[in-house]
Amino acid sequence: MTTPSQETSASPLFGTIPRVEEGPLSPSLVGRTCLPPVTLVVGGARSGKSRYAERLVEEAAGGGTYCATAEARDAEMALRIATHRARRGRFWQTVEEPLALTPVIAREARPERPLLIDCLTLWLSNLLLAGRPIDEETGVLCAALRLTEGPVVLVANEVGMGLVPETALGRQFRDAAGRLNQEVACLADRVVFVAAGLPLVLKGS
Repeated sequence: MTTPSQETSASPLFGTIPRVEEGPLSPSLVGRTCLPPVTLVVGGARSGKSRYAERLVEEAAGGGTYCATAEARDAEMALRIATHRARRGRFWQTVEEPLALTPVIAREARPERPLLIDCLTLWLSNLLLAGRPIDEETGVLCAALRLTEGPVVLVANEVGMGLVPETALGRQFRDAAGRLNQEVACLADRVVFVAAGLPLVLKGS
Protein backbone atom coordinates (compact mmCIF):
# COMPACT_ATOMS: atom_id res chain seq x y z
CA MET A 1 0.00 0.00 0.00
CA THR A 2 1.23 3.47 -0.81
CA THR A 3 0.88 6.59 1.28
CA PRO A 4 -0.65 9.77 -0.24
CA SER A 5 2.83 11.26 -0.66
CA GLN A 6 3.90 8.19 -2.67
CA GLU A 7 1.01 8.26 -5.11
CA THR A 8 1.55 9.24 -8.73
CA SER A 9 -0.83 10.66 -11.27
CA ALA A 10 -1.15 9.27 -14.79
CA SER A 11 -2.24 10.95 -17.99
CA PRO A 12 -2.56 9.52 -21.50
CA LEU A 13 -0.79 12.61 -22.82
CA PHE A 14 1.89 13.14 -20.21
CA GLY A 15 2.65 9.73 -18.70
CA THR A 16 3.38 9.41 -14.98
CA ILE A 17 4.51 12.46 -13.04
CA PRO A 18 5.11 13.08 -9.33
CA ARG A 19 2.38 14.68 -7.26
CA VAL A 20 3.24 18.30 -6.47
CA GLU A 21 3.32 17.54 -2.73
CA GLU A 22 6.59 15.66 -3.35
CA GLY A 23 8.43 18.86 -4.23
CA PRO A 24 9.73 20.53 -7.41
CA LEU A 25 9.84 18.60 -10.65
CA SER A 26 13.09 16.84 -11.49
CA PRO A 27 15.24 18.34 -14.26
CA SER A 28 14.36 15.41 -16.54
CA LEU A 29 10.72 16.47 -16.55
CA VAL A 30 11.22 20.18 -17.10
CA GLY A 31 10.74 21.37 -20.67
CA ARG A 32 9.27 18.16 -22.08
CA THR A 33 6.24 20.01 -23.40
CA CYS A 34 5.69 23.47 -24.83
CA LEU A 35 2.63 25.49 -23.89
CA PRO A 36 1.01 27.78 -26.49
CA PRO A 37 0.25 31.37 -25.47
CA VAL A 38 -3.36 30.65 -24.43
CA THR A 39 -4.92 27.32 -23.44
CA LEU A 40 -8.54 26.88 -22.35
CA VAL A 41 -9.53 23.77 -20.38
CA VAL A 42 -13.28 23.23 -19.98
CA GLY A 43 -15.30 20.51 -18.31
CA GLY A 44 -18.08 19.76 -15.87
CA ALA A 45 -17.93 19.66 -12.08
CA ARG A 46 -15.43 17.08 -10.79
CA SER A 47 -14.40 16.25 -14.36
CA GLY A 48 -10.68 16.49 -13.58
CA LYS A 49 -10.23 19.72 -15.53
CA SER A 50 -8.28 21.56 -12.82
CA ARG A 51 -5.86 18.71 -12.23
CA TYR A 52 -5.37 18.33 -15.98
CA ALA A 53 -4.64 22.07 -16.32
CA GLU A 54 -2.15 21.85 -13.47
CA ARG A 55 -0.34 18.99 -15.22
CA LEU A 56 -0.01 21.08 -18.37
CA VAL A 57 1.98 23.67 -16.44
CA GLU A 58 3.90 21.14 -14.36
CA GLU A 59 5.11 19.42 -17.53
CA ALA A 60 6.18 22.68 -19.19
CA ALA A 61 8.10 24.61 -16.54
CA GLY A 62 9.99 24.45 -13.28
CA GLY A 63 7.32 26.50 -11.50
CA GLY A 64 3.97 28.13 -12.10
CA THR A 65 1.74 30.90 -10.82
CA TYR A 66 -1.76 29.90 -9.73
CA CYS A 67 -4.40 32.62 -9.90
CA ALA A 68 -7.36 31.52 -7.77
CA THR A 69 -10.62 33.39 -8.34
CA ALA A 70 -12.65 31.71 -5.57
CA GLU A 71 -13.78 33.58 -2.48
CA ALA A 72 -14.48 31.87 0.85
CA ARG A 73 -18.08 33.03 1.21
CA ASP A 74 -19.09 30.07 3.40
CA ALA A 75 -17.55 27.14 5.27
CA GLU A 76 -17.88 24.73 2.34
CA MET A 77 -16.05 27.05 -0.04
CA ALA A 78 -13.37 27.72 2.58
CA LEU A 79 -12.77 23.97 2.83
CA ARG A 80 -12.57 23.63 -0.96
CA ILE A 81 -10.02 26.45 -1.14
CA ALA A 82 -7.94 24.89 1.64
CA THR A 83 -7.98 21.51 -0.14
CA HIS A 84 -6.80 23.08 -3.40
CA ARG A 85 -4.00 24.96 -1.61
CA ALA A 86 -2.76 21.80 0.09
CA ARG A 87 -2.74 19.89 -3.19
CA ARG A 88 -0.78 22.48 -5.15
CA GLY A 89 2.34 22.32 -3.05
CA ARG A 90 5.63 24.16 -3.50
CA PHE A 91 5.69 24.13 -7.30
CA TRP A 92 3.13 26.94 -7.33
CA GLN A 93 3.06 30.58 -6.30
CA THR A 94 -0.53 31.53 -5.50
CA VAL A 95 -2.28 34.81 -6.34
CA GLU A 96 -5.84 35.25 -5.11
CA GLU A 97 -7.85 37.62 -7.29
CA PRO A 98 -11.64 37.36 -7.63
CA LEU A 99 -12.17 40.23 -10.08
CA ALA A 100 -9.14 42.01 -11.60
CA LEU A 101 -7.63 39.33 -13.85
CA THR A 102 -6.12 41.71 -16.43
CA PRO A 103 -3.38 43.09 -14.11
CA VAL A 104 -2.59 39.55 -12.98
CA ILE A 105 -2.10 38.39 -16.58
CA ALA A 106 0.10 41.39 -17.38
CA ARG A 107 2.16 40.99 -14.22
CA GLU A 108 2.44 37.24 -13.71
CA ALA A 109 2.49 35.48 -17.12
CA ARG A 110 6.13 34.88 -18.01
CA PRO A 111 7.82 32.53 -20.50
CA GLU A 112 9.62 30.72 -17.69
CA ARG A 113 6.62 30.69 -15.30
CA PRO A 114 3.22 29.97 -16.89
CA LEU A 115 0.06 31.37 -15.33
CA LEU A 116 -2.92 29.17 -14.47
CA ILE A 117 -6.28 30.88 -13.86
CA ASP A 118 -8.82 28.70 -12.04
CA CYS A 119 -11.46 29.42 -12.78
CA LEU A 120 -13.21 31.71 -15.27
CA THR A 121 -16.67 30.56 -14.19
CA LEU A 122 -16.13 31.65 -10.58
CA TRP A 123 -14.71 34.92 -11.91
CA LEU A 124 -17.92 35.41 -13.89
CA SER A 125 -20.00 34.71 -10.78
CA ASN A 126 -17.97 37.28 -8.85
CA LEU A 127 -18.59 39.86 -11.58
CA LEU A 128 -22.34 39.24 -11.51
CA LEU A 129 -22.47 39.56 -7.73
CA ALA A 130 -20.44 42.78 -7.92
CA GLY A 131 -22.73 44.24 -10.59
CA ARG A 132 -19.90 44.58 -13.10
CA PRO A 133 -20.62 44.80 -16.89
CA ILE A 134 -19.97 41.27 -18.14
CA ASP A 135 -19.48 42.02 -21.85
CA GLU A 136 -17.07 44.85 -21.11
CA GLU A 137 -15.07 42.78 -18.62
CA THR A 138 -14.92 39.89 -21.08
CA GLY A 139 -13.56 42.20 -23.77
CA VAL A 140 -10.86 43.53 -21.43
CA LEU A 141 -9.89 39.97 -20.46
CA CYS A 142 -9.61 38.86 -24.08
CA ALA A 143 -7.49 41.90 -24.94
CA ALA A 144 -5.10 41.02 -22.10
CA LEU A 145 -4.86 37.42 -23.27
CA ARG A 146 -3.93 38.53 -26.79
CA LEU A 147 -1.03 40.56 -25.33
CA THR A 148 0.22 38.01 -22.81
CA GLU A 149 4.01 37.72 -22.54
CA GLY A 150 3.93 34.14 -21.27
CA PRO A 151 1.70 31.05 -21.42
CA VAL A 152 -1.71 31.30 -19.77
CA VAL A 153 -3.88 28.27 -19.00
CA LEU A 154 -7.51 29.04 -18.12
CA VAL A 155 -10.01 26.66 -16.53
CA ALA A 156 -13.77 27.04 -17.04
CA ASN A 157 -16.90 25.04 -16.32
CA GLU A 158 -19.16 23.84 -19.12
CA VAL A 159 -22.56 24.64 -17.60
CA GLY A 160 -24.79 24.34 -20.65
CA MET A 161 -25.09 20.55 -20.87
CA GLY A 162 -27.56 20.02 -18.03
CA LEU A 163 -31.09 21.07 -17.19
CA VAL A 164 -32.32 24.58 -17.95
CA PRO A 165 -32.08 26.60 -14.70
CA GLU A 166 -35.41 27.38 -13.06
CA THR A 167 -34.62 30.98 -12.15
CA ALA A 168 -33.98 33.99 -14.37
CA LEU A 169 -30.67 34.62 -12.61
CA GLY A 170 -29.62 31.03 -13.19
CA ARG A 171 -30.41 31.30 -16.88
CA GLN A 172 -28.55 34.60 -17.11
CA PHE A 173 -25.50 32.99 -15.52
CA ARG A 174 -25.66 29.95 -17.81
CA ASP A 175 -25.92 32.12 -20.93
CA ALA A 176 -23.12 34.45 -19.79
CA ALA A 177 -20.86 31.48 -19.02
CA GLY A 178 -21.49 30.03 -22.47
CA ARG A 179 -20.67 33.31 -24.18
CA LEU A 180 -17.54 33.79 -22.08
CA ASN A 181 -16.28 30.30 -22.94
CA GLN A 182 -16.90 30.94 -26.64
CA GLU A 183 -15.04 34.25 -26.58
CA VAL A 184 -12.00 32.78 -24.87
CA ALA A 185 -12.07 29.62 -27.00
CA CYS A 186 -12.11 31.74 -30.16
CA LEU A 187 -8.77 33.38 -29.33
CA ALA A 188 -7.18 30.42 -27.56
CA ASP A 189 -4.47 28.46 -29.34
CA ARG A 190 -5.58 25.22 -27.69
CA VAL A 191 -8.94 24.17 -26.23
CA VAL A 192 -9.37 20.91 -24.29
CA PHE A 193 -12.60 19.37 -22.99
CA VAL A 194 -12.15 17.10 -19.97
CA ALA A 195 -14.69 14.44 -18.95
CA ALA A 196 -14.10 11.72 -16.33
CA GLY A 197 -10.47 12.83 -16.15
CA LEU A 198 -9.91 12.22 -19.86
CA PRO A 199 -8.90 15.08 -22.21
CA LEU A 200 -10.41 15.63 -25.64
CA VAL A 201 -8.59 18.25 -27.72
CA LEU A 202 -11.15 20.47 -29.45
CA LYS A 203 -8.72 22.98 -30.95
CA GLY A 204 -4.97 23.02 -31.53
CA SER A 205 -2.53 20.15 -31.06
